[in-house]
Amino acid sequence: MSFNAMRDAVNAQLAYMTENSTELYTVELNKDELYNEYLTSFPNGTNPLYRERTEHDCACCRNFIRNIGNVIAIIDGKLVTVWDIELSDFRQVVADALSLFVRQHSDAIQNVYRHWETRVGTSHNFEPMSNSEQKKWEHFYYDLPAKFVNAEAGSFLSASRANKEVLERSVREIDPYACELVTDLTAQGSLYRGDEFKPIVAALVKAQTEFARIAKLNDPLKEQLFFWEKSIELGIQGRFRNTSIGTLLTDLSEGRDLEEAVKAYEVIVAPENYKRPTALITQKQIDEANKTIVQLGYEDSLYRRPARLEDITVNNVLFADRDAQKKMKGNALDLLSPTKANNTSKLDKVEEVSIDDFIANILPKATSLEVMMENRHVPNLVSLVAPVYPDAPNMLKWPNNFSWSYNGELADASIAKLVKAAGGNVDADVRGSLAWFNGDDLDLSIEEPDGHVIYFGDKKSYRTGGFLDIDMNASGVDSRTPVENIAYADSSRMLEGRYRVRVKNFRQRERIDFGFVFEFEHFGNTIKFDYKDALQNGRSIVVLVFEYSHSHGVKIIEAIEAAEPSRQEWGITTHQWSKVAMVLNSPNHWDGTAVGNKHVFFMIEGCQSPDKIRGFYNENLASELNEHRKVFEALGSKLKADPTDDQLSGLGFSSTQRNALLVKVSGSFNRVVKVTF
Repeated sequence: MSFNAMRDAVNAQLAYMTENSTELYTVELNKDELYNEYLTSFPNGTNPLYRERTEHDCACCRNFIRNIGNVIAIIDGKLVTVWDIELSDFRQVVADALSLFVRQHSDAIQNVYRHWETRVGTSHNFEPMSNSEQKKWEHFYYDLPAKFVNAEAGSFLSASRANKEVLERSVREIDPYACELVTDLTAQGSLYRGDEFKPIVAALVKAQTEFARIAKLNDPLKEQLFFWEKSIELGIQGRFRNTSIGTLLTDLSEGRDLEEAVKAYEVIVAPENYKRPTALITQKQIDEANKTIVQLGYEDSLYRRPARLEDITVNNVLFADRDAQKKMKGNALDLLSPTKANNTSKLDKVEEVSIDDFIANILPKATSLEVMMENRHVPNLVSLVAPVYPDAPNMLKWPNNFSWSYNGELADASIAKLVKAAGGNVDADVRGSLAWFNGDDLDLSIEEPDGHVIYFGDKKSYRTGGFLDIDMNASGVDSRTPVENIAYADSSRMLEGRYRVRVKNFRQRERIDFGFVFEFEHFGNTIKFDYKDALQNGRSIVVLVFEYSHSHGVKIIEAIEAAEPSRQEWGITTHQWSKVAMVLNSPNHWDGTAVGNKHVFFMIEGCQSPDKIRGFYNENLASELNEHRKVFEALGSKLKADPTDDQLSGLGFSSTQRNALLVKVSGSFNRVVKVTF
């Protein structure tokens, strides 16, 4: 039997392995020892000396054996090697020796298999002879199917091994009890952005459950195969430990106190972390980030612009009026002016519908929509952002290259989160939170039914449990986004009767022509009250009067919002009807994908951000950029997009925040509804 017969048998075996297994693996062994096993396993007299080396000792065959000789496959639950072949001469001994050698190392799977070229090895070459003739030498070679070929095999294999190793550490080291704790916190609404990370925790729990069944078999090879197969299935999504929620799970697994662990987690995920205008970065960090950007081809991906109607495809739109549909096809039409407001008092008893019901049952029948933006909606103003270069590689977590930015450069915004970041209680039964935007020293106070006043001079009511736990800017300009907070953690201790909430400008330090925002939450219902005018030095104002009873809870008697004036924000007049061009989900929920927290955008005709728009945020970038977060934070702040006349902007609402919006619907359904989020 010739050498070609052995080569053909190896090729047939590789074809069987590639056709009958979804993945090939390499085992960890010394490749020089593997090749030496090949040479020394020839029976005496079957590998004669040819010139300076034995006949079967050649560089081409050595490279083949080194590059693919340690590959295995799992077919029908059984381990298969390249050398599991049947021959009819002495070469069977060689094949058996190589198969045994590989199997002896099979408990240490090194990686999945990829090669940088289509062909492994060399089919033949020629050696010039002294008589002007050429001698043909045959060698091992194999033409790989395309799925096992990767021009960047080195980086691919490095990423694959990292996926497997982080997955294995996550499954083995994260305590299932930690997953239960986080799941419970999310279910009771006590974990910020918990709903967003809920699928990650669920996927980890599923992987741990599946591994528990494998671990009972006490078979190291099956355990390694599980982690490799699972890491291939999950990709970078299996790097549970490396996520924000993974940090919390790891801290809890290592015995860190629950409150400390959650606080550390919230420092990572709170949107305030992404408002910093600058970051401390070194030249080395910039150079390393630039190297990654170049390697991944992200140079053009960094440049962003406001999205236009023409950028949006129909399959990602929940609603578009006729004018918007024409613009999506490329026609240029003048935008319509917003309709003047009806009497707001007539809208007090409109029908309430959830956003899910609105999308499912009302939008399909609508031909036009108008929304009434209220002053409290100013933080909900949002712009959709597109890439300047559409063909640039996507550097975001989701498949498309679109992002968004809320007013004030946030991906999510609420006063409660500012309060929580400052250490205030936002989980109380009843809470009043004050926020303003300059260095003045504003004071929040509540007069209780018995006449006792909670304020900076008497912060706690021992009778009712009311407590002023945050009091900022009392000793100078210590914050540009100061907050104050009074909370009643246990409503059963509250006195029945009337409560009066006041705000006073104790010391005016700046002359700014806007006032403050007051957020009132009772038993899960949140309302924002906006005071437009600056509060002059020493002046106080009653912002809210409410009654409390143990049987009926809270009833609002009067509030500053009842007489709040209209104002212009982003080209939209509040308390007037404004025409909606389009309704759509946030890009992380387009095309059937669901990556993180979902937002619903009502894009309003004529809505335009007056400021430059941030194009990307760290929390939305692909995971391979995590190690360069400081650099990208600075880049995000510097590479802002200029506003345009045709930008897609409007109001955005998060699935994790309570809110409401008045919508006037025309079509087969003609009425005003209050859409709740």
